[in-house]
Amino acid sequence: MSNKITTSFPWIVTVFAVISLIYPSLFTWFNGSLITLGLGVIMLGMGLTLKTGDFFQVISSPKSVFLGLGMQFVIMPLMGWGLAILFHLPSFFAVGMILVASCPGGTASNVIAYLAKADVALSVTMTACSTLAAIIMTPFLTLKLSGSYLEIPAEGLFYSTLKVVLVPVSLGVFINSFLPKTANKIVPFAPPTAVLLICMIVASIVGQGKEIILSSGVLLILALICLHLIGFALGFLISLGLLKNWRAAKTIAIEVGMQNSGLGVVLARENFTSPSVAIPAALSSLIHSLLGSFFVKIFKNKPTIM
Repeated sequence: MSNKITTSFPWIVTVFAVISLIYPSLFTWFNGSLITLGLGVIMLGMGLTLKTGDFFQVISSPKSVFLGLGMQFVIMPLMGWGLAILFHLPSFFAVGMILVASCPGGTASNVIAYLAKADVALSVTMTACSTLAAIIMTPFLTLKLSGSYLEIPAEGLFYSTLKVVLVPVSLGVFINSFLPKTANKIVPFAPPTAVLLICMIVASIVGQGKEIILSSGVLLILALICLHLIGFALGFLISLGLLKNWRAAKTIAIEVGMQNSGLGVVLARENFTSPSVAIPAALSSLIHSLLGSFFVKIFKNKPTIM
């Protein structure tokens, strides 16, 4: 049952988002500290699936990991910045777009990697490494690329990232490393719980931003589709060209094309006065999940050609 819920995530989050546009009050109560707590639970679940060895797995495939991290924190933020300009997004959407583009890979990428028959171990390692790197990189990139739109609370972004990333992930890794029996009892419930929580977060933000999404959200949606499509495409093509490894290229494409949108929502909610800054991250979760499913259909049964 839990596996069915996890693999159906793209369609579940779509249903939640559509319902929230029709009946926003069903989800808008899930806001503020509940959203932050929800992300904390998601990140704790991620930590419970990791061991300290996962972070050192980089030693066995350094080229793949560093190539993926480079694209994650170079291509995506620059594309977010460029697309915000190209589509003439209003300042609050532009900052939100750059913020989510500067976020690390999320746990959904590990699910998509599994479904696409990619290298799940590499996917988990990249997610773990990009999540830790995000403590510095996400606030730094958001500050540098968004400063012309709004005043960016760099210190607040840093401490928020530290709070919702490092603390719960470290706790999860600690439990998994030193209390493995406890971790083994909790881990089966972590993926479906993460699915439910990210769906609630997305639905809440979509419901709260219903009016502005319906009135001026078309350009934002197009920009986000371009962002994630380019992330998937460049992630795959560059990796395939440099690594000559089909499976690694699939994995890196998924990691680059999918962001931790929940983190983007929490950082936006905690650090910007305009609630609209969180809308790009919420819609991003919906879009990259659907595109990820499309990616699975294309590549799942493709033979390894290199």
